[in-house]
Amino acid sequence: MGQASSQAAGAEHSAAKPIGMLVAAVGVVYGDIGTSPLYTLKEVFSGGYGVPVNHDGVLGILALIFWSLIWVVSIKYMMFVLRADNQGEGGIMALTALARRAAAGHPKLRTLLVVCGLIGAALFYGDSMITPAISVLSAIEGLGLAFEGIDHWVVPLSLIVLVALFLIQSHGTARIGILFGPIMVTWFVVLGALGVYGIMQHPEVLKAMNPVWGVRFFVVHPGMGVAILGAVVLALTGAEALYADMGHFGRKPIARAWFILVLPALVLNYFGQGALLLGDPEAARNPFYLLAPSWALIPLVGLSTMATVIASQAVISGAFSLTRQAIQLGYIPRMHIRHTSSAEQGQIYIGAVNWALMVGVVLLVLGFESSGALASAYGVAVTGTMLMTSILVSAVILLLWKWPPVLAVPVLLGFLLVDGVYFAANVPKIVQGGAFPVIAGIALFVLMTTWKRGKQLLVDRLDEGGLPLPIFISSIAVQPPHRVQGTAVFLTARPDAVPHALLHNLLHNQVLHEQVVLLTVVYEDIPRVPASRRFEVESHGEGFFRVILHFGFVDEPDVPQALKLCHLDDLDFSPMRTTYFLSRETVIASKLEGMARWREALFAFMLQNANGNLRFFNLPLNRVIELGTQVEM
Repeated sequence: MGQASSQAAGAEHSAAKPIGMLVAAVGVVYGDIGTSPLYTLKEVFSGGYGVPVNHDGVLGILALIFWSLIWVVSIKYMMFVLRADNQGEGGIMALTALARRAAAGHPKLRTLLVVCGLIGAALFYGDSMITPAISVLSAIEGLGLAFEGIDHWVVPLSLIVLVALFLIQSHGTARIGILFGPIMVTWFVVLGALGVYGIMQHPEVLKAMNPVWGVRFFVVHPGMGVAILGAVVLALTGAEALYADMGHFGRKPIARAWFILVLPALVLNYFGQGALLLGDPEAARNPFYLLAPSWALIPLVGLSTMATVIASQAVISGAFSLTRQAIQLGYIPRMHIRHTSSAEQGQIYIGAVNWALMVGVVLLVLGFESSGALASAYGVAVTGTMLMTSILVSAVILLLWKWPPVLAVPVLLGFLLVDGVYFAANVPKIVQGGAFPVIAGIALFVLMTTWKRGKQLLVDRLDEGGLPLPIFISSIAVQPPHRVQGTAVFLTARPDAVPHALLHNLLHNQVLHEQVVLLTVVYEDIPRVPASRRFEVESHGEGFFRVILHFGFVDEPDVPQALKLCHLDDLDFSPMRTTYFLSRETVIASKLEGMARWREALFAFMLQNANGNLRFFNLPLNRVIELGTQVEM
């Protein structure tokens, strides 16, 4: 999630070095789902669900895990969701943009799909806090099996590892990222080897591949059947990362890595742990580590810790990438985005997101203190995001791809049914500790919708007192003001009206530049806009020009660089002749029709603390003039 090259570069490397791309995909994409064997069966059999550690109970659970991996990951994500790429980009925000385009002719449906996308994105942030906490805790807990009396050190050691991980984010992960692939390949090989070792002791565990054992578990334990899915879903954590990272590697390397290495390793390890439980039910307290020979326990703890750090890094980087997409689609206030690599566009750092995640992770570790307790909170955000993805991809398949409903609807209903059942199984966790990611998700959803609605209201309020551009230009022709040399660029959301900054500049300084450019930046529902479609230019006479710059939601919005593409004899954007005029609005909550007063106050606070256009558009510091105005909402 953000630790590899762009899709175009990925495609090029994929053709030249398929093995290298496969290894890199394993390192970046599969850290989260790859570390789930650390805690899944442990939570199932010792998490208070009451699952009997006997022959039928073990085989029933293994069948549920195996067929969940097949249906949700292998079929849903690999065969369907990964095909729903937005010009090669994946992830919940890219899918939302695609679904919004698919429902262009249905306004109400379009709004509903956008809401689903925002819910999924908000829940993803909650997942981004829980994943590092539970993964690192579960890895460090292995020390308690090797050394007696060290249990009280698990939380401090976990906090040290996690805080260190967040502290290094600002330096970038390009160097350590080189090691991600080989370490995770080693991890999956070890998972498979441990699984084979366990299966050899009790080969009858392979019977669990028969789905009848899963059905039988539901029949024998009707009250426990749905509830246990709240623990089984732990085996699917990280499935969303497969889609989110498609823009970095492409679909084929991700799919190949899954079917060639990751899926076999996971299945072997789960079945190996199950075989261990058939021979020793007491091993349910930590079947992953107890599956290993005693001499391998300490090295396994070290490898597990590295694997969980990589899994956490992937989720953190994914939060950075998601935030950038949401900013450029207009759902989150602008923040300072720093690129930590001159070669890789996907490697970015957003300080506000990093520190917010760190605080959330630290609070989770201190509050729950163990992976078992934290597992009770895990699953709500994951299954919620998966359900939203199914809804969005259904709209894309039916409305954009126009697949025959007779073929598409049964499969899509299957996806929605399974995701719905998993989500329902995790709803009770809200009162067991799962409220944390839900509350975080609700808060983020409110912030995103408030920002989007507030920005629209702000534009509408400014338009109410706006002066149409043709009338203004006509008045300039009749009574021309003093014109000074150079080009003035006024950033405005509405190119057909006169920007307030222009009016204020004319009122106070009583001059106009020789060339006046009304610049509007438009973000498209696609990841990248080619240079040939970057700009539109229209002359209005009297030295006035309208310029529209188009960017995708993963493009770098470098305005000066983009303006260099405007090759017109009448326009000169040379750095020393161009001045940028910005308008900074101060919002005052009022009784005017719009949003609730508390949301207006919240929007005003967000607007005041948002990163300005100057840094976001990479404008030269010494060539910017900012003019303020007050707006009632």
